[in-house]
Amino acid sequence: MSTTKRSRVPAYLDFLQGFTGLFLALFIVGHILFEASILFGPDAMERMTLFFEGYYLFGERHPVIVTILAAIIFALFVVHAALAVRKIPSTWRQYRTFRNHMKRFGHEDTSLWMVQVVTGFAMFFLAPVHIYTMMVNPSKIGPYLSAQRVVEGWMWPLYLVLLFCVVLHAFIGLYRLALKWGWFEGKDYRKSRKAMKYILRTSIVLYIAIGLASLSSYASIGLDIKNGSIKVER
Repeated sequence: MSTTKRSRVPAYLDFLQGFTGLFLALFIVGHILFEASILFGPDAMERMTLFFEGYYLFGERHPVIVTILAAIIFALFVVHAALAVRKIPSTWRQYRTFRNHMKRFGHEDTSLWMVQVVTGFAMFFLAPVHIYTMMVNPSKIGPYLSAQRVVEGWMWPLYLVLLFCVVLHAFIGLYRLALKWGWFEGKDYRKSRKAMKYILRTSIVLYIAIGLASLSSYASIGLDIKNGSIKVER
């Protein structure tokens, strides 16, 4: 009988990956809703900006708060990515084996994991650009300056691709965490899994729609600024 004690490090790393993923996914859920304040007009977005800059708490704007929050998100993003890369096929043989397995069994949850790998890989290059912009230009997150960045700064292609990536990655991640830890399992796991998949699909469609509507609003304002219809201090 073997008395070799197995290391608990992989389990701890797996837990940390899940914890950071959960935090980041919930952040994305809130962040997209925050950005959606533009749908109620520039004034609504400006009020949200003042809130995150601590104006209602300190009586004056402190953009450094945005820098600190962005730095925390970036640190968690790096940790999560470093932990997640452990499970991604690192050689062509490993990838081919996994691809054949996925095709043979046609398991939807396995396919969802592959979507997470692809979107995570894309986010590795796209997300740092956005986060870095927030870190170094925290005073430029208002409705008009953000709109200028979208149009005149040609950030809309990046934001468009990033929107699809973060929504898919975040909600699939939440779904897989719920399955892994048995959240909302109930008495009939088949019924609960079916319900969770419905919520997954609905949430993805809803949040992509909200994100697209918000990006369109920023683009519209940005075009008005560019054409001179709206005057903004540059």
